[in-house]
Amino acid sequence: MLGFGTWQIKGKNAEDAVHEALISGYRHIDTAAIYGNEKEVGRAIRKSGIDRKDIFLATKLWNDDHEDPKSALAESLDRLGMDYVDLYLMHWPVKERIESWKIMQSMKKEGKCVSIGVSNFTITHLRELIDKTKIIPAINQVEFNPFLYQKDLLEFCHSRSIATEAYSPLAHGAVLKDPELAALAGKCRKSPAQMLIRWSLQKGLIALPKSANSQRIKENSEVFDFSISEADMKIMDGFNRNLRTCWDPTEFP
Repeated sequence: MLGFGTWQIKGKNAEDAVHEALISGYRHIDTAAIYGNEKEVGRAIRKSGIDRKDIFLATKLWNDDHEDPKSALAESLDRLGMDYVDLYLMHWPVKERIESWKIMQSMKKEGKCVSIGVSNFTITHLRELIDKTKIIPAINQVEFNPFLYQKDLLEFCHSRSIATEAYSPLAHGAVLKDPELAALAGKCRKSPAQMLIRWSLQKGLIALPKSANSQRIKENSEVFDFSISEADMKIMDGFNRNLRTCWDPTEFP
């Protein structure tokens, strides 16, 4: 339920951050071909000494690689130095999505990826994918936090048994000084970042916080020793302002 995001972390910083995350207790690591850090992620996993079967590793099919998804995954595995990934995601709902999704299902059967899912898919994209292929994604990874509370999307995914992953659960730090959030954090004796992550977990989301700072990496993992009250969860639900800090997937027809 708690993963470690690696977007925008490169080179030695990426290797060190992933290693620190694993040492701090994270067992779910999320990367992507376009992040340019798969080699470093793989090195960090091997350096940790943790058994590969105890780590949930995800990477993604980039938009330019839909001509040959099988080769794209093979190249990702080569960079990671791994025989398989636990999850392979279609990064964006590009125009080739239907045919690529069928190919990804065959890749799953071949054992190079244990599960397949999608990222940045709206309800419209998901409906189309399921209607045309009858193959339900294991996961939909989207930008999600109380300030971008995509309630309808979450409920749709839940109704189809699609797990929802929240990337940018901290809204890239843009909301950490929000006074209402800070007040609730003080009440729980936790940081605003911990409150945001805990909100995601209590909503049934898989949260993917990211940081290259060792202290914050550890702090972000310390979210299982408290809970947010039902009343305060409702207050946080009300933070929604449709704040996107990344991209808007509704632009993909």
